[in-house]
Amino acid sequence: MKFLSTSGNPEKVTFREAVLRGLAPDKGLYYPETIPELPSRFFNEMPQMSLPEIGFEVLSPFTNEDLESKILSDIINETLNFPIPLVELAPSTYTLELFHGPTFAFKDVGARFLARCLGYFANQGEQITVLVATSGDTGSAVGHGFLNVSGVKVKILYPSGKVSKLQEQQLTTLGHNIEAFEVSGTFDDCQRLVKEAFTDRELNEHLTLTSANSINIARWLPQSIYYFWAVARLNMEPPVISVPSGNYGNIAGGLLAKAMGLPIKKFIAASNANDVFPQYLASGQFNPRDSVKTLSNAMDVGNPSNYPRILEIYDKLFEEITGDIYGISCPDEQTISTIRKIKQQYNYLPDPHGAVGYYGLEKYREQYGSQEPGIFLETAHPAKFHEVLENVAGTRVNIPEALAAALGKPKHSIPLQPDLGEFKKHLLR
Repeated sequence: MKFLSTSGNPEKVTFREAVLRGLAPDKGLYYPETIPELPSRFFNEMPQMSLPEIGFEVLSPFTNEDLESKILSDIINETLNFPIPLVELAPSTYTLELFHGPTFAFKDVGARFLARCLGYFANQGEQITVLVATSGDTGSAVGHGFLNVSGVKVKILYPSGKVSKLQEQQLTTLGHNIEAFEVSGTFDDCQRLVKEAFTDRELNEHLTLTSANSINIARWLPQSIYYFWAVARLNMEPPVISVPSGNYGNIAGGLLAKAMGLPIKKFIAASNANDVFPQYLASGQFNPRDSVKTLSNAMDVGNPSNYPRILEIYDKLFEEITGDIYGISCPDEQTISTIRKIKQQYNYLPDPHGAVGYYGLEKYREQYGSQEPGIFLETAHPAKFHEVLENVAGTRVNIPEALAAALGKPKHSIPLQPDLGEFKKHLLR
């Protein structure tokens, strides 16, 4: 399997090269040259397979040139060593809980896989600097995934005042080979700095740079695994899946799974007020804009990086994209009312992102009279947003011990203006 750039550079690279580069030289994202169609045998056996077994089958076609079967199996077993339960809230209504990893967010799946891939490649002689922009959960997942990994240094950029207190504590208290930069700006500023660094000649002459955002192929590909797992748990007609969406790597992973043959009827791209992609689905025009702050901060993205990958999955055919994806925007007031509704109706407390996902599923069902099984993704533990949830739902949120421990640690971050020149000085010092 070879990988190409979404910006059109015809150069084909291996999985290893794509992972180490992070971003293509022409600033494009890497995507697979072809999308493999998995055999019917796999789908027949899938309900009896473990999560790591499914992960191995899904990722093997993409990695087989650079990761031997034993290496890939070991990496996946270490990555997916926590449960991903599919919880039934009511007949035909389910939530996929993706927050049972070490940092209590769905980003653990991709971050742990990427960390182990880079750790393996670094052991082959590479000294790597990982750059990552975060709007909340990515930073802590990447930081924990790479903590004390030999040959790897991690630089996390996050927008000052725009992540929750727990999220900030998780990513600024790790130390060792993990360094946090508190950027005076938005997530989009952080993401721009990372992309500019990759194409800066001086930086690339002195450092081996790669990214741990979902722009990195090894962060993105593993996110398709849990869609196979969820459908295998249902073992019924193809479901509708609602994905809280910000940078669109998560839903792009699901769309990749569908293209590989996974039976899914429809995806719902559920955004908050940062609704660039739902607007694109409605108009055919992709118009990035400055992001705005919301309660579901991990989705506060005004220029979603994974949009080009979605285009490539569908060969840029707009009618096919809109045939598979329904877009909806959920403003904060609807997020609040949805949290209360889920708590009252199901005695289940979602995080704000999960509430946006449920809202999208509900609106889709109202519009189309959908009777299919519906799944919404719970992407983060509600305790990460306990202040909001306690005010909104009027109920105490139990904070897991591992999260509570982060609150007691001293914060260490470097203030940074959204300027590449200043960032370069820190990277080269």
